Amino acid sequence: MTPHLIARLAPLAVLAILPACSSPPSEQTGDKAVTADPAAGLAIESVAAREVDNVPLGSVPGTISLPPEARVAVTAPFAGAVVRVYVIEGQQVARGEALGLMRATEPVAIGGDLARARSATTLAEARARRLAQLADEGVIAHARADEAKAELEQARASVAQFSRMASLGGVAADGTMTLRSPIAGRVAAVAVETGGGVDTVTAPFVVEAAGAYQVELQLPERLAQAVRPGMAVEIALGADGAKPVGGQIIAVAPSLDPATRSVMARASIGGAPGVIAGRYVTVTILGQGRGIAVPERAVTRIGDKDHVFVRKGKAWEKRAVTVAARSGGLAVIAGGLAAGEIVAGSSVAELKAMNAE
Repeated sequence: MTPHLIARLAPLAVLAILPACSSPPSEQTGDKAVTADPAAGLAIESVAAREVDNVPLGSVPGTISLPPEARVAVTAPFAGAVVRVYVIEGQQVARGEALGLMRATEPVAIGGDLARARSATTLAEARARRLAQLADEGVIAHARADEAKAELEQARASVAQFSRMASLGGVAADGTMTLRSPIAGRVAAVAVETGGGVDTVTAPFVVEAAGAYQVELQLPERLAQAVRPGMAVEIALGADGAKPVGGQIIAVAPSLDPATRSVMARASIGGAPGVIAGRYVTVTILGQGRGIAVPERAVTRIGDKDHVFVRKGKAWEKRAVTVAARSGGLAVIAGGLAAGEIVAGSSVAELKAMNAE
């Protein structure tokens, strides 16, 4: 079974054109039968209705979005000024690629604090060793040695703290640091300019991960009970005949919106040309049953119902059908037509006009 509807269908059988009947058709019950007028020179393509797997339940509107984890804010560990900006919005970046260069005064001060903390630790180690030896010899109380040991642990903690702060952002000796992309993707936002200020709260860059998208769906009430997580979907992105993008339903809301009489659902899809966050698309939801498919051009609207023209002997009979979905130039019939029946695949407008006479 292939990812999209057309590839799943066996090629529709195209039969030879039968010569038009020169005599009127016999009396029919129900819908009127129409025979092609020989003078009209109609060349009617005869197509066999075929049974297909994974019958579409219907097509609904959707909006492409990014999953919550796909957007990452790149923040500065210290407040400072922007020296250079290396990227623009929409640019593709690799993981670890430089986004901007900034300079801050705080890292320089932290470097001085680290140096002083290391010096204090050296003195605390020497004092702790000396007092521990005097306590073992009984010269001083063990309490004084314990105090010196606690001071040494505090000094070591200060060194560890300042070391971590100094290592943030790869800070150089002059206080400059490079902000880098934590993931591969697309730069979604650049909120700084060269020479501008940067704080530790506002993100100067936002990067969106590539390759993972979701589609938010609005299911009508008639589909709410039929759609379940795990069902396959197809998203049409281009012109008719273009290969749709496959995906899968991952969540369906448990309740109906009383205002819209619809249920919200979400499907996951992969990245592909034309998959852009915010784009409106048509999503076909595929069920797990079987149905009947004919070319979409074989279906015409007469009154308030869809119809096809079914061959009966040498005549073409108008018949009402129920269309479940349309996708990739095909119409899936949910009722009114059986597999193997022959329908008109061309000159449908002419047959419709003759039927109206």
